[in-house]
Amino acid sequence: MYEYYKLSLEQRQELVNQRLERGFPPHSPPHPIQIQTFYLLTAACYRHQSILTTSSRRQQLLDVIFETFMNHGFEITAWVILINHYHLLVYVHDFKRLGSIFQKIHGSTAYQWNLEDKQKGRKVWYRFSDRAIRSERHYYTTLNYIHYNPVKHNCVDSPYDWHESSLHWYFKNYGREWVRDEWVKYLVRDYGKGWDE
Repeated sequence: MYEYYKLSLEQRQELVNQRLERGFPPHSPPHPIQIQTFYLLTAACYRHQSILTTSSRRQQLLDVIFETFMNHGFEITAWVILINHYHLLVYVHDFKRLGSIFQKIHGSTAYQWNLEDKQKGRKVWYRFSDRAIRSERHYYTTLNYIHYNPVKHNCVDSPYDWHESSLHWYFKNYGREWVRDEWVKYLVRDYGKGWDE
């Protein structure tokens, strides 16, 4: 894990590409935090409609998100997919490409789900928002915010009960103690508007 921090940006990207070629998940330990390279990206269903009500639909969206972002060379380090919105923590190397990435993700999923739900012409997605990560503390607080989001929105009583979340990946790869320590060290207060200011 600590060797990763010694790699250049190009070497890190090559490592991610090698992992993908071998069929491994693209995830890797978070990069050392650099101002305005990581972003919290959020997208919501239009008027917060609950369109992502099944686990299979949320998983499908997650698969499309990973495939699309990885094809454009972006690294997703945390995620959660809820019933009407989602959050991603992403290493953004080219901010101008985000619009076309979201257009591709949202266009294909909206088309398919409208066919499935017999809702031709329904507006599924609203635009995305972004928040630049300002520091290491902000990064890990955001990570915890993402993982706690299903509880915040009353979907489950414990973040471990929500399957479309990177919390399970962190738990498996870093262990319970690491997850608990990061939670205590970078506690998110209030979980409401302005939580990261």
